[in-house]
Amino acid sequence: MMFAEVAIKVPLFRTFDYRIPDNTDVKVGSRVKVPFGNRKLLAIVIAVKHDTEVPQSKLKSVFEVLDDTPILSQQHLKFLRFCAQYYSHPLGETIFTALPGALRDGDHPDKTTVATFALTQAGKQLPTLRAKKQMALLTQLNESGESSLTELKALGFSKQQINALLEKGLISEQIKHDTQWQTEAINISQKPRLNEEQATACSAINQQNDYRCFLLEGVTGSGKTEVYLQSLERIIESGKQALTLVPEIGLTPQTVNRFRRRFAGLPIDLWHSNLTDNERLHTWRRAEQGSSALVIGTRSSIFLPFKNLGMIIVDEEHDSSFKQQEGLRYHARDLAVYRCANLQIPLILGTATPALETLQKAISGKYQLLTLSQRAQTTTDNQFLLVDMKGQKEQAGIAPNTLKHIEATLKRAKQVMVFLNRRGYAPTLLCHECGWLSQCQHCSASATYHKAMNRLVCHHCGEQTFVPPQCPDCGSTQIMPTGMGTEQLEAFFAERFADTPLSRIDRDTTRRKGALEEALDEINQGGARILIGTQMLAKGHHFADVSLVVILDVDSGLYSSDFRATEHMAQLITQVAGRAGRSGEAGKVLLQTHFPEHPLLQDLVNNGYQDFARFALKEREEVQLPPFSHLAILRAQATNAKLVFDFLSDLIPATPFSGIQLLGPIPAPMERLAGKYRYQLHIQASERVVLHSYISQLMQYICDHKLANRVRWSIDIDPMDTY
Repeated sequence: MMFAEVAIKVPLFRTFDYRIPDNTDVKVGSRVKVPFGNRKLLAIVIAVKHDTEVPQSKLKSVFEVLDDTPILSQQHLKFLRFCAQYYSHPLGETIFTALPGALRDGDHPDKTTVATFALTQAGKQLPTLRAKKQMALLTQLNESGESSLTELKALGFSKQQINALLEKGLISEQIKHDTQWQTEAINISQKPRLNEEQATACSAINQQNDYRCFLLEGVTGSGKTEVYLQSLERIIESGKQALTLVPEIGLTPQTVNRFRRRFAGLPIDLWHSNLTDNERLHTWRRAEQGSSALVIGTRSSIFLPFKNLGMIIVDEEHDSSFKQQEGLRYHARDLAVYRCANLQIPLILGTATPALETLQKAISGKYQLLTLSQRAQTTTDNQFLLVDMKGQKEQAGIAPNTLKHIEATLKRAKQVMVFLNRRGYAPTLLCHECGWLSQCQHCSASATYHKAMNRLVCHHCGEQTFVPPQCPDCGSTQIMPTGMGTEQLEAFFAERFADTPLSRIDRDTTRRKGALEEALDEINQGGARILIGTQMLAKGHHFADVSLVVILDVDSGLYSSDFRATEHMAQLITQVAGRAGRSGEAGKVLLQTHFPEHPLLQDLVNNGYQDFARFALKEREEVQLPPFSHLAILRAQATNAKLVFDFLSDLIPATPFSGIQLLGPIPAPMERLAGKYRYQLHIQASERVVLHSYISQLMQYICDHKLANRVRWSIDIDPMDTY
């Protein structure tokens, strides 16, 4: 009697054993259907064994085997086991998170692959058929040996005619995967000449044949992408595959276009959430079979099961988008480090503004630091100006001096980027009579006014309501928008500069498929234009004609309870500022602030991010915050605040755990979200092994806790924020 140990997508920190029926072949890494309670669920086989600790009388049998060939290799299962263990997440949910939706639904892994058809032994006898088209099809396959469905349709044969021959047993269907590219040399013409720093970086990377993590710290516009491209040449020429991680969907079109231009003819695939389930399955399968030379994807592409992975590149490694904030709270950059170390392949982390954790590892020698300090298009750095907003008679949040700079830039037929990380028309509505604010009824946050929709929208829970005609509290009609949003900026600039084209890029304007690509194409046509946008516009885009960047509401990131707030603010300012001056002349960056004397702003303006980051590391070390300690946050929420507080309070041990510091229970920065009250328990340790040892014991205690099923709780290892 053989038994299958399986992982099921359920929130339980355990696996399950099932009997394998006689004459049934079950392989590790394959999908099976098993009875679970009153349901039949999909499961992944993680072990096949001869015995089990579960009494056989309580064991049920595997209901159905879906895969003759495993869809997950032993090596990939080991990687997913590590993910589940490190991030304290159920193994079953972790594995199913890594699978494309079509495989989670039980579809065949090759359902999106183009089939090929060939003659069977009976077909090779070329029997005479009455149907002329079927006879012609047999003749065609006899001459060609085999043909794809696409080729046969192009020759005028229908699917019905093909199916008829399949039913008669005269032809067979096979799945073929093209790996021809692995043996072909790459034909690259006219690649740019590298400067000294780029050449040094490429040389260091190309000399590495096993694991080494490189931090490519290059100022914005220094040509990091060219280093990526020339480093990939050697990997792809050797027949290996590569993965390039980008933080946002919006960066994939321009990245893939540049990569396809360089590696013309090579199969390059995409992976992001805007793809259909079939498209993601196709990319997943091509990576597994070795048919993709390169995949460019967002964070979840780190789970793709490459057949022969040779390098991973993480572009904008500092970006918080690489951290998943729900379910399995993994960080794609950190998993890339683990995966490359296990496969003994090089990893490149590229950014102009390294995360402090990454920078510290480079300074300590764990990573190799490669620096690009020269901008590729200009030898002159951008000019920074702090605009003091105190006492200014602003218009739509724009200072008079800022407007003068905008007018001068547009007269030179150059582009202006105005950055405000807040979409909508205004953050809130205010009653001028009684002070009523448009609060969300379900969150500890205001509802944002969207004028075009005439709605109040909560950007946290998504709740939408109509704009009240009068104040709900006092009945006054004196309700006015307060604060600025990108929609209001667009209205202001459309009136003030009526003859100048406008492009607004935020989540509201790019919902339609292809809208972002259309907007980027318009911008790249050049000429005078005003660009208004949120963080979507700040990351990685190359706009040759942007000469002036205006950053509004700088002050919002200067004061926060989150210890990472100043780091994130400095990164954002540096990244946004880097959009200017990419066409040969130095750009200008205006920062509007009420606190021009703030040491963070002064340090950034006068010394740059590199100096700021190294000073910030010294501050972190003095107070023993990450990366000089290790942090986890246990979050809990419920509609009853006392229930959440009592649950977390009961988790604090009477006897302190050696090497562990606890803070809490404390309310989350947004205490109420979507009608749920949220509290946190912060767990800090000087050693990573101590932190995980404590959390392992804590998880066992929680699973048996009487309140665990009455609150929604989660554990976040290495959190990016305390939200």
